[in-house]
Amino acid sequence: MNKTELVNELSRRLDIPQNKCRHYLNTLLDIVGDDLTVDDYLTLQGFGTFNLWKQTRRTGRNPRTGQEVTIQPRNSVKFKPGKDLLKKINDAEHPDETSPFAEK
Repeated sequence: MNKTELVNELSRRLDIPQNKCRHYLNTLLDIVGDDLTVDDYLTLQGFGTFNLWKQTRRTGRNPRTGQEVTIQPRNSVKFKPGKDLLKKINDAEHPDETSPFAEK
């Protein structure tokens, strides 16, 4: 699923216009990005945790030429799924009606 498909699905489930869904989703993504630059982590209970990860300078290899190159340090994000999300994706064949992600 890509961002457009997610907006379409939100619009369908919430019965609100796609432009509002797109605005809400973009706002959520902005908040996540802003929070990670300040706090180094963001936890959404039951869904998972996003952690800022500082990659160090390292040596890599250009796959076309085989030449060694230096990869500069940068920030990245790691995601660790929460219990409810793991349960949802592992019980996909037998949905649990008590899951907070169950469609109503």
